[in-house]
Amino acid sequence: MRSTVFALRTFALSLLASAALAHAATVTGIVTDKTTNKPAAGDAVVLVDVQAGMGEVAHATTDARGRYTLKEPGSGPYLVRVTHQGAGYFIAAPQGNAPGDLAVFDVAAKVQSVSIEADVLEVESENGQLKVTERYFVHNMSQPPTTQWSPHSFEVILPADAVLNGVGAQRPSGLPTTVKLEPDGPKGHYSFNFPIQPDEGDKDTLFQLSYNLPLRGGKYTFSSQVTLPAENLAVILPKSMTFTAAAGTAFKSVPEDPSVQTFVAKNATPGKSIEFTISGEGSIPREQQGAAASQQPEMGGQGSGGPQDTGGGANANQPGGGIGAPIGTPNPLSKYTWWILGGLALLMAAGAAFLLRKPADAPGVPFDAGASSHPSSASLSQKHALLMDALKEELFELESERISGTIDAAEYAEVKAALETVLKRALNRK
Repeated sequence: MRSTVFALRTFALSLLASAALAHAATVTGIVTDKTTNKPAAGDAVVLVDVQAGMGEVAHATTDARGRYTLKEPGSGPYLVRVTHQGAGYFIAAPQGNAPGDLAVFDVAAKVQSVSIEADVLEVESENGQLKVTERYFVHNMSQPPTTQWSPHSFEVILPADAVLNGVGAQRPSGLPTTVKLEPDGPKGHYSFNFPIQPDEGDKDTLFQLSYNLPLRGGKYTFSSQVTLPAENLAVILPKSMTFTAAAGTAFKSVPEDPSVQTFVAKNATPGKSIEFTISGEGSIPREQQGAAASQQPEMGGQGSGGPQDTGGGANANQPGGGIGAPIGTPNPLSKYTWWILGGLALLMAAGAAFLLRKPADAPGVPFDAGASSHPSSASLSQKHALLMDALKEELFELESERISGTIDAAEYAEVKAALETVLKRALNRK
């Protein structure tokens, strides 16, 4: 009898082992250093379980040819993370026998050819306070391509009396993520400890801040400064408010949208203040703007390349654009229409939910990782895969912030719950 029981147990265990092996998969890939165009040898590679607290479930090291192999203990979903010169790069673990190839870049504290494509201030007023959302679109067009990363990766100068409400950043692909902003020198000077990776096509790195300012006598005078050369400095405000540029400041009105006022100054230089005064009260009518944006013709992108194009394509760093140009040329802020008019929330959950409902033909910067510049050309399955990749990426970033202590427990719990809810919805749609 005991021998029979033992035999049955052994048989059952063998079935379980067979089932586990059937579900287990192997992820293999090649890591290439795009700075040197050589295999990235000796880099640490980790398999991260997205639905198990972002735990590390498998480890490997790239060989002399940049190759690695990881064993998946289950059905996932997983992320593959590669650490190269201290910087992390990651992709969603591929399904089936697809290769898990990854590109990394060498890291330097300061990189040439890093500049601000646009510094965009969206200004509203309520109850004696200005509400400002400021977004920096930062180019990294380094050759060879190199990631700029240090405790002072990107420095900003805010008004000394600004009260910060939220801070976020986004790599050239992926969703916005909350980050920590560190004081750096005199009051109002801050630094982002966030990598500025090389541009990916027409996508660059975004930094976003929201802050309040007190109105004095119903107005506030800005003395804006940039820390890198900036191709565009733009101010957007409701029709009910008044914008007054200081003498000698070359702001020009741009008809970006009929429901708001847009003023643009070109070629801001570090160390030189650009002054302007905002007065009055009002809020930006986002719903109307969103509708107007959706009715506009295709703008920006790599194909336009005209003198006004700031779409990040091959001609994006050419002089001129948007100021005094012939009628019918693209708007200088066309690339940022959806960011500016949509009022992007900093919370990752909001970004993820937007992905689920964003129309295929919505203009502006795509939020999904690695998406085509023409979203309508992608199939539903491709869009679903891109969404899944982005959600996995943001869960990984969230856990990284928790481990490094840059997010408090309450915010961590709130954002994680929201992201997991969206992830479950996406999985149910599969």
